[in-house]
Amino acid sequence: MAQTERDDPGPSGAVPAASMTKRVGRLSTIGWPERVALLTFCVLTVGLLLAPWLLGPGELDLVGDPFEGVLDPRLLGTDSQGRDLFARTVLGMRTSWFSAMGVIAIGALIGGAVGLIAGFAGGWVDTVLMRLTDAALALPGPLVALAVVAATGPGLRNTLLAVAATWWPWYARIVRGQVFSLVRRPHVEAARLGGIGRTRIAVVHVLPGTVGPVVVAASLDVGSVILVLSGLSFLGLGSPAPAAELGAMTARGLTFLFNAPWVAIAPGTALFLLGMIANFAGDATRDLLEG
Repeated sequence: MAQTERDDPGPSGAVPAASMTKRVGRLSTIGWPERVALLTFCVLTVGLLLAPWLLGPGELDLVGDPFEGVLDPRLLGTDSQGRDLFARTVLGMRTSWFSAMGVIAIGALIGGAVGLIAGFAGGWVDTVLMRLTDAALALPGPLVALAVVAATGPGLRNTLLAVAATWWPWYARIVRGQVFSLVRRPHVEAARLGGIGRTRIAVVHVLPGTVGPVVVAASLDVGSVILVLSGLSFLGLGSPAPAAELGAMTARGLTFLFNAPWVAIAPGTALFLLGMIANFAGDATRDLLEG
């Protein structure tokens, strides 16, 4: 991933107001597909956040006969238990969407801390932390997460922690590379000569410069994390029934694929849409921040 060009902050580590205005103005330079992608991402996030209130209670209750067809009378019909498939699919999208963001947030925090310490300290500290990072990167992340969840027991919390534990090395690499370039900037040298402590320099003068690349990487990771989490849920390692999770709903719906195909197609299509929206929004975020 190419490093993001950033304006040199002033002595206090803050980005000049003119630079912020310039960055906000970049929104007008991206094309309309990117704007639509970012708008869709924001609308979807707000909509899923408010989904329990918009749908109302009873999404897990029996609301009709089993296997009611599409639009008969509900939008996506009912599942094998007579539950509203549209409501459950929306709630499954909500779980997948915010679970992915939670995994990325945890991974970025852990990886960011490791990368900041390694890049700023250098020497043997950098060597040790980066060898640990290399060891983590050498392991197949999804298989490690599968093993961790299988060992700790199925459940959404265990799944999130397992995937987050395999996602941090990428952010550690990104932050370390950014820190190496930022510690040589004039404002960092000026802060060091001014007698400011190493911890304050790292947190106030160096860390803000790593935010842009991390945000770009995180935006591009949302779709991948959704698929990993859904894959674990598909294998039965997510929340137990009757929780609404797209992977588990798809797996259970395959049993009725020939007599009630919509039960499996609805959550599978929702996963596809989430991945597409996340990928397009990630590309748009990259163009906006690196353009």
